[in-house]
Amino acid sequence: MAGDIVSLSLPDAAATEALGRSLAPLLRPRDVIALHGDLGAGKTTLARGLIRELARDAALAVPSPTFTLVEIYETPAGPLWHFDLYRLNNPDEAWELGIEQGFAEAISLIEWPERLGALLPATRLDLTLAIDGEARRATLSGGEAWPQRLAKMVTA
Repeated sequence: MAGDIVSLSLPDAAATEALGRSLAPLLRPRDVIALHGDLGAGKTTLARGLIRELARDAALAVPSPTFTLVEIYETPAGPLWHFDLYRLNNPDEAWELGIEQGFAEAISLIEWPERLGALLPATRLDLTLAIDGEARRATLSGGEAWPQRLAKMVTA
């Protein structure tokens, strides 16, 4: 880990999903994970691995919330709210999705977090996926205790 940033190469979709699984044990209610990346970068693939691991169900159906905008999962670690904000026109529309309840009670996993603008909590974990040739690159950084928590993932 260099400073407060972790950068990982992900050679395929299986590695992207595995990164999601490795993040799951670090998460607690009220955590916000902001998933950044272009279309096709692997955000939903990573979310699928993370949600299945938290739910302790490798076969759990984890659809992209592109049309529903939010999917809620009950897991042994507590509720997880998976948001896809791509279709929001302005940040205030997130209130209609109950985002404040997600922030207060659940683990919130947010695709297209830039749509929230100033509503995005400063204490979040930012995870950016970028296509890097044939592979992907994941970059993770965050406020508060994230550097220490990420160090546990990297050294595990």
